[in-house]
Amino acid sequence: MQWDKLLTRQRLGKDKPEKPEDARTSFQRDYDRLVFSSPFRRLKDKTQVFSLAKNDYIRTRLIHSLEVSCVGRSLGTIVGYEIKKRHNLDEFTASDFGDIVAAACLAHDIGNPPFGHAGEDAIRTGFKSWYETVKEQLTLTDQEKEDLNLFEGNAQGFRILTRLEMQPRIGGMQLTCPTLATFTKYPRESLISTDILNGYSKKSAKKYGFLQAEKELFATVADTVGLIRRSPDVAWWSRHPLAFLVEAADDICYHIVDLEDGYRMGYISFKKAKKLLNEIAKRPDVEQNANTKEEQIKFLRAIAINNLVQEVAKIFFEREQELLAGIFDEDLISLTSCAKTLNCIQSKTRNKVFNHSEVVGIQVAGYEVLGHLFMEFVNSTLYSSKKGKLVKLMLPKEFCPAESESSYSKILKIIDYISGMTDSYATTLFQELKGISLR
Repeated sequence: MQWDKLLTRQRLGKDKPEKPEDARTSFQRDYDRLVFSSPFRRLKDKTQVFSLAKNDYIRTRLIHSLEVSCVGRSLGTIVGYEIKKRHNLDEFTASDFGDIVAAACLAHDIGNPPFGHAGEDAIRTGFKSWYETVKEQLTLTDQEKEDLNLFEGNAQGFRILTRLEMQPRIGGMQLTCPTLATFTKYPRESLISTDILNGYSKKSAKKYGFLQAEKELFATVADTVGLIRRSPDVAWWSRHPLAFLVEAADDICYHIVDLEDGYRMGYISFKKAKKLLNEIAKRPDVEQNANTKEEQIKFLRAIAINNLVQEVAKIFFEREQELLAGIFDEDLISLTSCAKTLNCIQSKTRNKVFNHSEVVGIQVAGYEVLGHLFMEFVNSTLYSSKKGKLVKLMLPKEFCPAESESSYSKILKIIDYISGMTDSYATTLFQELKGISLR
């Protein structure tokens, strides 16, 4: 892979690359388009960890995305200064790197359904349960079925960016191809045979990054920026090198910030949170810089994030040639000197926060809510009944499939509707369908 091609200003759906402008670059425009999009705005009421949290300090998906974007911009800009010097990239600035990573980070959770990762699994479970009762009546290819069996917020995000927003134009939001490639942490389709995978189980192949409906769109993105194709027989490429920085920014934020939120919610003690953060921040003088427990944790959180950013950038420089060759395929934070502490933080937050009864209770409710919504709307769309006809009338026009559409397309439109909901809206709609409340 070559940096000049990896950084092209070509937009998906446009014929020619944009010309550089002094006022606002192509990659800054990507960022702005995302900020003003409806799916991004809805992240304000989507679960990060604490669903429907009453504590106004706790982060939502929206705040998390903004924080990841800030960390990503720092990482990208630091990397950009060095890469620009190494390769004499006179046409690009260090800020271009930072803006690409920042935009991709801003969008990284845009496809997540209500109730966080529990929501993803609820949609998968809902489809599998429903499909067993109707499979003899449906026509789905193996690839389409796998898309739905393994519903993935990352792939839904790519669909939002490239198809659902700004319809009907080709390319949806028409973001630049570097931003879309950097956004895609899993540049593969859902179904790849074990013979082709040949035991490949590295980070970028753990999930899939686009649905069959958007496979050709991603192929265009990959060809435009020059990603390395891993197999001629399936849709599977190596990552854009900057995608590793998006992953690192997300990893840094959720490790450090989930710990801080766990402390603020009272699930993790001040003593434990301070100890773990200080193993990364290395600031024994914290009491001199902050005079309350909350301020000490905030101070250590900021220093810890900065230290991790600097170390991740250093690792990126060391592995640059492997990244460009498509050989490197690990999460960057696992190679930092703080990897052991980060694993400890992850274990602590999982046990004390994610498995806390209050958090688990909301996740269980999410299964009930999304599973029921999927069942009601997909049945109303594919099968005719008196109740189904009424339920179908509740679908917004843009999510109501035409009779001529394939079963796969109809199911995707229902998932588009449900996964785009906020936690509150999904809960309210569930209550109405159940007859628990009326408008």
